[in-house]
Amino acid sequence: MRKKRKPKIRELRKKGIYIIPNLFTSGNLFCGVFSIISVFNGHFDTAATAILIATVFDMLDGKLARLTNTTSRFGVEYDSLSDLVSFGVAPALLAYSWGLRAYGRLGWVAVFLFIVCGALRLARFNVQVSGPESKGFIGLPIPAAATLVATTINLDGYILDFGKEVRPVLMLTVIYILAFLMVSNIFYRSFKDLNLRDRKPFGALVGLVLILLVLVTAPQVMLFSVIAIYVLSGIAERPLLALYRRLKNQPREDSPLQSELEDIEDKEIILKH
Repeated sequence: MRKKRKPKIRELRKKGIYIIPNLFTSGNLFCGVFSIISVFNGHFDTAATAILIATVFDMLDGKLARLTNTTSRFGVEYDSLSDLVSFGVAPALLAYSWGLRAYGRLGWVAVFLFIVCGALRLARFNVQVSGPESKGFIGLPIPAAATLVATTINLDGYILDFGKEVRPVLMLTVIYILAFLMVSNIFYRSFKDLNLRDRKPFGALVGLVLILLVLVTAPQVMLFSVIAIYVLSGIAERPLLALYRRLKNQPREDSPLQSELEDIEDKEIILKH
């Protein structure tokens, strides 16, 4: 028995790991740890900004792994562990220190719920059956949930200045809604099939320029608006499509969203609880 195991162990040691994507994943983890330390020091805006930077590293490590053909099981697991710190623990502690501390036990229960739902969301994603890249996700991705928490706090420091009476109610509502969305079966688009290399209408270029101008002028407002629209898009897409068909008196047809969801269910990608 021992003689049979030794070659396998040696083979695993020889495989090693890919440096480039895991280096960006480490950057993601560093931002998450830095955010937690900033929360302890009372620097909430800095902690929120660190979470936003972590989302950039999280997007880049996956894209680089696919472009360089360096995807691996180790990278997937390492990325999930880093995401749990940067987009689960860090935003939860930030939300608690910023607004939920006043609720006491109810506040830390909300924090735990956010973290455990984020962990379940990552676990469900990791057990998905391998196959062609999906056009979307089942449940709100945990980076999007963390980004909404971070941009809400950045927006408060920039323009709104929520009072001590508003902060607890606002953050408690946001945390519970995000926790539910992460473990729900609501479909969210991934935009992985978006190809900017093809020719686009002239209006698309004008729109992108206007978005960049608003982003430079008021980044806190723009980032919050974009992520809030994305979070609401999963909830509102089906009712809006149904309303559009009813107004146009069109027979009900399977939308791309519905087809994608049914395809995922057929391939048993959704984790069976």
